Amino acid sequence: MRVLARSCWGPGLVSGAAGRRSRPPWRALAGVGGEDRREARVREKPPWRVLFFGTDHFARETLRALHAARENKEEGLIDKLEVVTVPSPSPRGLPVKQFALQTQLPVHEWPDVGSGEYDVGVVASFGRLLSEALILKFPYGVLNVHPSCLPRWRGPAPIIHTVLHGDALTGVTIMQIRPKRFDVGPIIKQETVPVPPRSTAKELEVVLSRLGASMLLSVLRTLPESLQQGRQQPAEGVTHAPKVSAGTSCVKWEEQTSEQIFRLYRAIGNIIPLQTLWMENTIKLLDLVEVDSSVLADPKLTGQAVTPGSVIYHKQSQMLLVCCKDGWIGIRSVMLKKTLTASDFYNGYLHPWYQKHSQAQASQCRFQTLRLATKKKLAKKIVAMQQCIK
Repeated sequence: MRVLARSCWGPGLVSGAAGRRSRPPWRALAGVGGEDRREARVREKPPWRVLFFGTDHFARETLRALHAARENKEEGLIDKLEVVTVPSPSPRGLPVKQFALQTQLPVHEWPDVGSGEYDVGVVASFGRLLSEALILKFPYGVLNVHPSCLPRWRGPAPIIHTVLHGDALTGVTIMQIRPKRFDVGPIIKQETVPVPPRSTAKELEVVLSRLGASMLLSVLRTLPESLQQGRQQPAEGVTHAPKVSAGTSCVKWEEQTSEQIFRLYRAIGNIIPLQTLWMENTIKLLDLVEVDSSVLADPKLTGQAVTPGSVIYHKQSQMLLVCCKDGWIGIRSVMLKKTLTASDFYNGYLHPWYQKHSQAQASQCRFQTLRLATKKKLAKKIVAMQQCIK
């Protein structure tokens, strides 16, 4: 006996003897299996029931677009919208939770995903792996809004690494989630954009979040067709974008060029201030600026013997000049116990040092690379201390 069963790809045949049917094309492409036991409830066209997973400002822009689409009853793209986010130490919660509460959207805290029925899941900057069992609860799978041109910059910090490595082009990829691994699923839609010169990661995030939100709505408007046109990611060009750590912020004066230091500042400066060592004290570099050629031509600067890390106060421009591998960078403010302008740092620290060491060269007055202990080294140190106590 043969019976007709509705699937998300239209009518299909199910064998009564075998009791099984073939997987929808998107599942084969995304590498997930299993049967959809809610076949009779699958919608073949909008409006969709969406469960959104997200945390940060990038994700909030995607959620904002989904909410606006839900409010637009004329288009009829989104019928139901609920939110999953992760717990936060802040009482206000993460940006996604804040927006969800403001707009009175139902919110679930991971690993709770609610018990409702949905057509498709959407992920943006969520940072948690979704199990195959969870993915299979969505007839159309789970879409991910990823701010890079995959397979370049797979991982949790693609925008930071785009800026850090000086990429001229970036973009957004709408892909399908696969279980067990991040950012390896098939590409549904991808668009590229140039990276604005001297753009910070925060500024680039605004551009890509808007692009990603627009692309997602475009995919949702033709969801079954878009999924059928998905393609596997190429094996070539894979790079990874791991989370940045405090160690990333330590400037290596002998190794890094001025361009590399400025990229580092633009990539992470708004998250983790760049750090260095001054007379055995950690100092944070708050406001980095490029040094004008007229400043570099100053005879007081060119006539001194310097080494990477050497610090000179330039009175006319009121900034600290620090020598690096291939030149100089300018610093307008630092934090050493408290925030100090370059003038404050000179008057309180540099000038007294020169008075005390009147015969010293500029090369002796310098910032040094801060070496933070890794978890492994820290663990060894703790063990050694415990052994001494015994």
